[in-house]
Amino acid sequence: MSNTVLRFATVDDCGTILELIQELASYERLSSAVRATEADLRATLFGERPAAEVILAESSAAGIVGFALFFQNYSTFLARPGIWLEDLYVRGSHRGQGIGKALILSVADIARERDCGRMEWSVLNWN
Repeated sequence: MSNTVLRFATVDDCGTILELIQELASYERLSSAVRATEADLRATLFGERPAAEVILAESSAAGIVGFALFFQNYSTFLARPGIWLEDLYVRGSHRGQGIGKALILSVADIARERDCGRMEWSVLNWN
């Protein structure tokens, strides 16, 4: 993780985000389910009403090596917003270096900064 920094994605990252989504889908054996395009990501992540946010893990030597995509949800019982971590993915060549943990902790820090009542995430049972 020492050569890797975390940063919010920008509109210029849409092509890379799509590549990561496709890699994640392949890893989860769900490639046929991906319908997203770069234009879709530009519109839904960086348009007038962004639906989600993306944190990228960027290695000085290898470029973008992972991402976390999350969005706000809401708890009626707490009367507070929360964060749903939709996707977390680290490229195979960079796993085992603490990048996934750093991405999760970064999203958790954002949840605390935004006074969220909870952060949620689920994974496929075989993962």
